[in-house]
Amino acid sequence: MRYRSLFTLLCGLFTAPLLQAAPAQQTFSDWQVTCNNQNFCVARNTGMHGGLVMTLDRSAGARTDAALRIDLGGKEAPPVKEPPIADRLLLDEQPLKLTATHWQISPWHLMTDNAIGITDFLKTIQEGQTITLAGSKGKISLLGLKAALLFIDTQQKRVGSETAWIKKGDEPPLSVPPAPALKEVALVTTMPVPLTHQELNDLLDYANWRMNNTQCSLDPMRREVRVTALTDDKALLMIDCEAGAYNTVELAWLVSREKPFASRPVRLHLPFTPDNGNDEMELMNATFDEKTRELTTLSKGRGLADCGVASRWRFDGQRFRLARYAQEPTCDNWHGPDAWPTLWVTR
Repeated sequence: MRYRSLFTLLCGLFTAPLLQAAPAQQTFSDWQVTCNNQNFCVARNTGMHGGLVMTLDRSAGARTDAALRIDLGGKEAPPVKEPPIADRLLLDEQPLKLTATHWQISPWHLMTDNAIGITDFLKTIQEGQTITLAGSKGKISLLGLKAALLFIDTQQKRVGSETAWIKKGDEPPLSVPPAPALKEVALVTTMPVPLTHQELNDLLDYANWRMNNTQCSLDPMRREVRVTALTDDKALLMIDCEAGAYNTVELAWLVSREKPFASRPVRLHLPFTPDNGNDEMELMNATFDEKTRELTTLSKGRGLADCGVASRWRFDGQRFRLARYAQEPTCDNWHGPDAWPTLWVTR
């Protein structure tokens, strides 16, 4: 029986990396959880937090790689006179003590990656209601925390193992499957030959023809045209088409660099299905970085750019493939696009 169990465990270890994890993002009362295609999960409190946020992240697999942070701030730093937060934390109006050996403590930021310290801290707070900050409006609602932790355990298949935060069991750490293999998106690294003056003029003329023969609601005087050398024989053409208060939708084509021009529309297809059920993305606030050779999009949920969807795409010689997809559904002035939780990552 022992050898059969060992054989089953080894089979699971060898086959698990071939599986693909489906990205997931869910809200549990005042807690939001995001798990990406590597089953790396991050959770944080949302809502009326007054700039006080606890963030918890954990990697997949047998190792207990996790980090817990408590930060005061958001998109704007706290006032200079704001006193340190470590000694002002209250759990349901009672002082919440931190074990100094487990925590890295600075005035407005607390962090620990000690597995035992994180587990003990979560046991202390998970049945509570709120963590507040004495003399401040900062508040971490704990409503939904336990469900968020269980969701992470379930997503990473830890339920019943020694490593689970909720519904811990006797299964050894190696019973937890490793992170799925990380996909790689090939990148054309060689810099293309720059467009000649004649090529640029000809492509701009072609872009104007495209613009005049495309149905777009944006006033023609506000339609910006961009032409970029993509490879030695292809150019990227983008035209502003639709616009709202803080978002602009572009149309894009891959165009040959020689006449007669041949073109095809740029389509951005996600390798997973998001919550809205549409796996094709619009080119929202799209830009092409000539140094990184990446096409980026940014769909802002509001003007502050504290929520929305951000993505990066790499051209592999034939089409643009997704390199990174981040989504922040909660508009609470906590962080900008560079820090939004990721649902998809590649090498």
